[in-house]
Amino acid sequence: MGILNVTPDSLADGGSHNSVEAAVEYGLWLQSEGADIVDVGGESSRPGALPVSVEEECRRVVPVIRTLARAWNGPISVDTCKAVVAREALAAGACIVNDITALGGDPEMLAVVRESRAGAVLMHMQGTPENMQADPQYADVVAEVHDWLARRVREVTGAGIPRQRLAIDPGIGFGKTLEHNLALLGGLERFGDIGPPLLVGLSRKGFIGRITGAPVEDRLAGSLAGLVWCIWRGAAILRVLDVRASRDAMRMASALAGLPGASSIPSI
Repeated sequence: MGILNVTPDSLADGGSHNSVEAAVEYGLWLQSEGADIVDVGGESSRPGALPVSVEEECRRVVPVIRTLARAWNGPISVDTCKAVVAREALAAGACIVNDITALGGDPEMLAVVRESRAGAVLMHMQGTPENMQADPQYADVVAEVHDWLARRVREVTGAGIPRQRLAIDPGIGFGKTLEHNLALLGGLERFGDIGPPLLVGLSRKGFIGRITGAPVEDRLAGSLAGLVWCIWRGAAILRVLDVRASRDAMRMASALAGLPGASSIPSI
């Protein structure tokens, strides 16, 4: 899943694709680099980010999705927690809603996804982007995030959205400390029993900088190391900024996972 942020303030690429033409060109480039899905977002979810209006978010994402859908027949995801934005994006050609509130932040979102027959990504987040990194607390982060996602899958399927249209995301960096993120990555295998495919997004995130000391633009190596780990631990979808390098790392990790002795890859 290649990331296409049409925002002025996203962590790694804010303001880089601030016209429809530039954003569509970048989306097509992501596809040429090997992205299977292009994820278009119009509201930053970086720590401390403030929400934008429905009107502004629609203005940012809908023309990009409409134009991109005409040029490429691959799946397009809209990264939003607003039902109006999701509805407009799906009408413009998106087919997946990637919602950091797991379809729970807007009371109309479940109906939009159900009625459109779209796919959906359910992500765990403690708090909101504005305050999520203030002081996140867990007694057992892996168990709590696992149980929350399992419960949310039951709620969403009970609301009429089939399990086969869902993916789950533990929300690396969303209301988690460095230690929480590492514990979740170490426990990824535990999420397999929930059912839907596991999506992980860690590309160039802040905890990689905490570990490596690298600024956001120099976190590719750390991102790829994390990606390989995620593949070995059961991730099915990787949400990334660096598509070609990530795809190559994913192929290599998948090939190595099939070799004799691969089961002895150590856990954290």
